[in-house]
Amino acid sequence: MRKLKLTFPYSGQRSAVVEYLLLALGLLALLAVIHQLKSTMADITYWEAREARMAQQQQHRKLPRTPAARISQTTQQEIKLASEILHQLNLPWEKLFDSLELAASKEVALLSLQPNVASRVIRMSGEARNLTGLVAYVEALEREPVFKDTHLLNYKVRRDHPRRPIIFSVTTTWRDSY
Repeated sequence: MRKLKLTFPYSGQRSAVVEYLLLALGLLALLAVIHQLKSTMADITYWEAREARMAQQQQHRKLPRTPAARISQTTQQEIKLASEILHQLNLPWEKLFDSLELAASKEVALLSLQPNVASRVIRMSGEARNLTGLVAYVEALEREPVFKDTHLLNYKVRRDHPRRPIIFSVTTTWRDSY
């Protein structure tokens, strides 16, 4: 077998400046590549998030806001009930009550007031001291601009009471313009 001769540089033969310079150059190149990699990864993350947001916005635009298929039957009934209540609250209650107060007299006392919002009819019941006061009250209601079609439905004289008041029922319709 042949001998293999390996020669290692002696301490005097080395050129340390070149080696350290190459090492520093390699480290600088490594730092530049790592910086570029971080920058590219940040860009990728930004564009992926933006693409996901845009896809979500497009899907959101395609879907209706509250599809009827997704609303349960009980929720639909609650919505219907809420809209009816809102419709009742939006009626001109102040004008109706003001007109009832203007038509009032000392001869008549209202005991109940039953509005029917759907048909715009008010049913009133009360007591009158005499028949003349009752007829005057019905005529006063008919003269009010808020009401139309005022009718005396029935009346009955209370014979068990010493003053014999008249119990009555009146209906009237309120106009749409008021």
